[in-house]
Amino acid sequence: MSLRAFIVEDSPTIRDNLIETLQELAHVEAVGVAETERDGACWLTAHGGDWDMAIVDLYLREGNGLNIVAACRSRRNGQKLVVLSNHASRDIRQRCAQLGADAVFDKSTEIDALIDYCLLHATA
Repeated sequence: MSLRAFIVEDSPTIRDNLIETLQELAHVEAVGVAETERDGACWLTAHGGDWDMAIVDLYLREGNGLNIVAACRSRRNGQKLVVLSNHASRDIRQRCAQLGADAVFDKSTEIDALIDYCLLHATA
């Protein structure tokens, strides 16, 4: 079974590499992408039944991922919202959890943990 993921990442290189890695190693199908807070929040809230997981960067070209996390608080049961950032400090992790994120991963050191997380939820 594959996970349908929406990815909010403003770097095309990182986004493309992430999609390729997740498709190959974690059975994740990218159902869409956004580069800004507004586009990400609008798509995720308007297409509530079209995604299983959202993967959101914090620092975007316009806006930030924290507001996307907050906008998705009332998502369906079973939908996962994950933050993937280079700024995954303890304070950021705590703030993301307060806003409703299910997990936070550091882009530079925790990609394997993200893959494991996706695999766990793809089989659930």
